[in-house]
Amino acid sequence: MNEGLPIREYLLVALTATVVTFLLTGVVRRLAIKVGAIANPRARDVHVTPIPRMGGVGIYLGVLGGMALAHQLPVLRRGFEFSYDSVGVLLAAGVIVLIGALDDRFELDAWTKLAGQVMCAGILVIFGLQWVQFWVPWGGGADSLGSVIVLNQTQGALLTVIMVVVMVNAMNFVDGLDGLASGLGFIAAAATCAFSLGLLGSSGNAVEAYPPALIAATLAGACLGFLPYNFQPAKIFMGDSGSMMIGLMLAAATTSASGRVSYTQFGASDALALLSPLVVVAAVLFVPLLDLIMAVIRRTRRGESPFAADKMHLHHRLLEIGHSQRRAVLLIYFWAGLLAFGAVSVTLFDNPAVFWVFGCGLVFAILVSVIPRLKSRNQGA
Repeated sequence: MNEGLPIREYLLVALTATVVTFLLTGVVRRLAIKVGAIANPRARDVHVTPIPRMGGVGIYLGVLGGMALAHQLPVLRRGFEFSYDSVGVLLAAGVIVLIGALDDRFELDAWTKLAGQVMCAGILVIFGLQWVQFWVPWGGGADSLGSVIVLNQTQGALLTVIMVVVMVNAMNFVDGLDGLASGLGFIAAAATCAFSLGLLGSSGNAVEAYPPALIAATLAGACLGFLPYNFQPAKIFMGDSGSMMIGLMLAAATTSASGRVSYTQFGASDALALLSPLVVVAAVLFVPLLDLIMAVIRRTRRGESPFAADKMHLHHRLLEIGHSQRRAVLLIYFWAGLLAFGAVSVTLFDNPAVFWVFGCGLVFAILVSVIPRLKSRNQGA
């Protein structure tokens, strides 16, 4: 029986995560200073004074607070009873925050962190959170469009591990300006939550579809609560403890949502809706994934390790064009929000107006991005 979407409950959970993160991040900041988890300025960094890091601990505590409240709400508690997704995410996120906190203090090598990321992805798989199927636009019969690829346990686990590792490193790579990763985390989680609520509505409010929206809602709230401390000028950095956790939870939310898509309810004209899990994944993390891919290509062409640091990320390029730190961050926010919510809107609403709004937003984003360079050329002429 469909009693309506529990939107108020999800908003309350997100607000709780926001408040808990905001209240505890100050405590975490003092702890980071005490234990020596300090980011000293390096050649590739933008900040010029030492800043404490390890803020991901505060974000994780906010997620814990939101999840604890959800477990006490009669409506959302059923999601814990019918699925281990949320429990698995809490455990995997806790482990990756611990690994990140150690890196924030002692600077672990890249291979140790990679091993930890794979281990945390394995925890998700052990708790049953993995890809099980997705639609492809080929292989269908005469009266159907495309076909659904059903993954066995090994294939699903492998795809899940790859997605977690890619998303974790994508968020880690993009964490280079004050407030950038936390803002992108909020935008991506909010878009994923909206998509998950759409799936929840299409499933008739089925209790097994609760976890992805809950995972995304708590992450969105926690990132929002961290932003006041992290926006330029930052009082604390999230460090690897935060960026890796955000990437893992986004991967977990989209993976959990993928198993709740009922492919049988779509017709041949709904190709975009059938591809919705993959479309949303690609759009939600398009900016950090693009930055990651460009960095890997750039470094391997120079004969360097893909993990070698440089000062040629997207946010660095925006600074070179002439944008200020704040304007560069806000511009990346706009690009990320446009792509993420545009993809979600297209998959949930069959309305041509969505494409028009998205197109106008795209033109505006391009113009705002290149204006400083156009001004410099005109002045040079």
